[in-house]
Amino acid sequence: MNSSKKYFAEALGTFALVLFGCGAATIASVTESGPVGIGILGIALAFGFAVVVMAYTIGPISGCHINPAISIAMLAAGKLSAKDTVGYVISQCIGAIVAAALLYMLATGSAGFSMPEWGLGSNGWGAGYGGEYNMTSALIAEFVFTFLFLMVIFGTTSSKNTSPMMAGLAIGVSLVLIHMVAIPITGTSVNPARSLGPALFSGGMALQQLWLFIVAPIAGGLCAALVRNIFVED
Repeated sequence: MNSSKKYFAEALGTFALVLFGCGAATIASVTESGPVGIGILGIALAFGFAVVVMAYTIGPISGCHINPAISIAMLAAGKLSAKDTVGYVISQCIGAIVAAALLYMLATGSAGFSMPEWGLGSNGWGAGYGGEYNMTSALIAEFVFTFLFLMVIFGTTSSKNTSPMMAGLAIGVSLVLIHMVAIPITGTSVNPARSLGPALFSGGMALQQLWLFIVAPIAGGLCAALVRNIFVED
């Protein structure tokens, strides 16, 4: 497959993930009179379904990583070249930033809109965010859940998998489960690009805390690649 097509697919897929997922958290969860009530489950489903539909849309083109932690883990596992890893990560970040820009434009169309701390579905932790979990909880959650997410991806995309057409569904469902647990802790990243886009437009604490949502998911993904290489036959 032509590299430019793969990179465009990754940008498009990440754009959709951020627009649907963070859009659900930003737009579908509030009105002038307060919360609509889609809650944690609604947001979790938005992220999971976004992965499912993109997996079947761009999966045949690029593999549908739409997540730098996945691409870097695939590089460590010997499933992606260094050149494509760089191209994928840049494309994913561009897609996330464009989606966050569009989401910002949509959100500002609401009368009386003002950017809150950790706006546009940004990830974070501490006082004023979600369940006000501390940095240690946030770091552990992002590391562990990204590790588990990558183990699902490695398993479902293995050449030994007898139901490869179900891989996209299994990966999407796993992301729903992760969000259902981790949203109160960090808003759930497990994806540096997904965190980058909203943080750039939200600024403030979201931008200051962005480092954790880059470091922890990548570390969790690399740990999953190591475990897969040592213990799992492909």
